[in-house]
Amino acid sequence: MEGLITSDSDGLTRCHWHGGLEDYMRYHDTEWGYPVHDDIRLFEKICLEGFQSGLSWLTILRKRDAFRAGFAGFDFNKVAVFDESDIERLLGDKAIVRHRGKIVSTINNARRAIELTHEFGTLDAYFWSHAPQPGERPDRIDLAWLRANPTSPASIRLSKDLKKRGWSFVGPTTVYAFMQAMGLVNDHLEGCFCRAKAFAMK
Repeated sequence: MEGLITSDSDGLTRCHWHGGLEDYMRYHDTEWGYPVHDDIRLFEKICLEGFQSGLSWLTILRKRDAFRAGFAGFDFNKVAVFDESDIERLLGDKAIVRHRGKIVSTINNARRAIELTHEFGTLDAYFWSHAPQPGERPDRIDLAWLRANPTSPASIRLSKDLKKRGWSFVGPTTVYAFMQAMGLVNDHLEGCFCRAKAFAMK
């Protein structure tokens, strides 16, 4: 099937996008598309998707440890109290993407995340309440469908609601990538060995 490749090393069939790169393949096999319910990981991912805007996810993935160090492990309660000195510190950190707007956005979004926990109890409860409705997605996911659908009705709804709540760098395409990575949707292609594993974890 188009979009799938079989590894010579283990014989497993995977989505093609890891390109055979060891760290990217490990991310595909162990993280991407598996349901996540931890608030810190959910906050981290939606912020890193914002940093990815205009870049590749591989670039961000390889800087993720540095981002975690710079942003207090993406504990939004800690990030929410960052001030101008933290912004300047992060702008001087060559190990991350030094974009003032995205740094300021992450601090803003941390404050908005706290507001969500006051309203919904957890980020998990909020984000998963925006998972796709039955019938919104095909039963079988192939590369042609993914290429034709860089957003989804669910990601458009979630993006709109986040923006209404004051979040930034959360456009529908960014939000859809977040939903894919955190398992709110399972976009491992039909035939990828991870697809059934991701469904089993729900």
